[in-house]
Amino acid sequence: MIIVTTDSIPGYEITEVIGLVRGNTIRARAIGKDIMAVFKNIVGGEIHEYTKMIAESREQALDRMVDEAEEKNADAIVAVRFTTSSVMKGAAELFAYGTAVKIRKN
Repeated sequence: MIIVTTDSIPGYEITEVIGLVRGNTIRARAIGKDIMAVFKNIVGGEIHEYTKMIAESREQALDRMVDEAEEKNADAIVAVRFTTSSVMKGAAELFAYGTAVKIRKN
């Protein structure tokens, strides 16, 4: 599966647009991570616990999007985007979406 943020894939022709595919996950902060974040806020620096949580969320949303594209027999996903939104205090959604397509090598 080829996944790109561009509208086309160099060296390939899009032969069919299948449609929108998406994947998401919602994650909540944990007490232990919040305590570490408070200390980092005081001294400064990256909050590694949150960085890891967001990276894992991004991969899970991407995997779910790819699963949907594979179910639709897509060869690739173009115009991939990520977005986040707050669901409630302490919880956020990470959403990945793109256009599933069939492709042919030029």
